[in-house]
Amino acid sequence: MTETKLAPGDAAPEFTLPAADGTPVSLGDQRGKRVILYFYPAAMTPGCTKQACDFRDNLSQLTAEGFAVLGVSKDKPEKLAKFVERDALTFPLLSDPDLVVHKAYAAYGPKKSYGREIVGVIRSTFVIDGDGKVEQALYNVKATGHVASLKKKLGLA
Repeated sequence: MTETKLAPGDAAPEFTLPAADGTPVSLGDQRGKRVILYFYPAAMTPGCTKQACDFRDNLSQLTAEGFAVLGVSKDKPEKLAKFVERDALTFPLLSDPDLVVHKAYAAYGPKKSYGREIVGVIRSTFVIDGDGKVEQALYNVKATGHVASLKKKLGLA
């Protein structure tokens, strides 16, 4: 059921998903830029809101350094549009209700939740270079402090 986890040097799986406004967004559209692609469990929940707002608050620095930020969840575009509006999010949130892209990135599968094993979205972040190769594959990241930690890893802190 779970796909193999990605590792640095792997080709990032290509995808096209609808954004909150229904516009299709493809990984291929980002060629030449470094992409921070992050998967989160559910729009408008406390941890996911904290993480999205952290990316929003750091977006100008990330953009200045040549990064594009894309968030992916299993939420439908209508819910993502409410999330974008409520929290003034300034980067695309993409809808993957069938979990096809989640599974391609191994961001869906068995995980621990409050000490028990469940199957669900694994909060994960991938840094993809301008040629579509994975630079970093970070699984089971924490929502709080993740962006600061990621900036350190990228030498931006």
